[in-house]
Amino acid sequence: MFTGIVEVLGVIERVESEDAGKRFTLRWPGLTESLAIGESVAVNGCCLTVVVARGETFEVQAGPETLLRTNLGTKCAGERVNLERSLRLNDRLGGHFVQGHVDTTAALVERRPEGEWDFLSFQLDAEWTPLMVPKGSIAVDGVSLTLVDVGPDRFSVMLIPHTLAVTTLGLLKPGDRVNVEADMLAKHVRKLLGPSG
Repeated sequence: MFTGIVEVLGVIERVESEDAGKRFTLRWPGLTESLAIGESVAVNGCCLTVVVARGETFEVQAGPETLLRTNLGTKCAGERVNLERSLRLNDRLGGHFVQGHVDTTAALVERRPEGEWDFLSFQLDAEWTPLMVPKGSIAVDGVSLTLVDVGPDRFSVMLIPHTLAVTTLGLLKPGDRVNVEADMLAKHVRKLLGPSG
């Protein structure tokens, strides 16, 4: 479980193919408390398990399902990623409950500055927008955000200068794909209500 409050912009140092999956070597700049083998880390919002840890670098593996459903399959060495360690029971919950189970990806279709803020609009498969409401929560590349507007196959967010500076969202260009995790409470409500709900 995560909060969607990104701790650091990490760097992909190496990507290696492993059967149908990939192994990523990542660097966590300024890491002071070593990661533990078996620990969960959200990488662009995707919950992955640490399999090797040494100093500021660590390795994770992504299987075929992860590569299919997230933007990690297109990532290369040198690219930046959002990193967050899993939530501890005594931590503050600054964002919202994020499982690290990416539902789908979305493409950035519009970006415009509004003063010091940036407005971003994304397009995605229409099956996911019923789980979104204006002023509700969403995780985009692992960043907890508040939805501005929701359309049949689109959603928009406003990013404050801090978010632009400390996450990969500040680097996005139109056409770039991001990982999206809908609010888990909305998913459970839809399941309980069934197809007619």
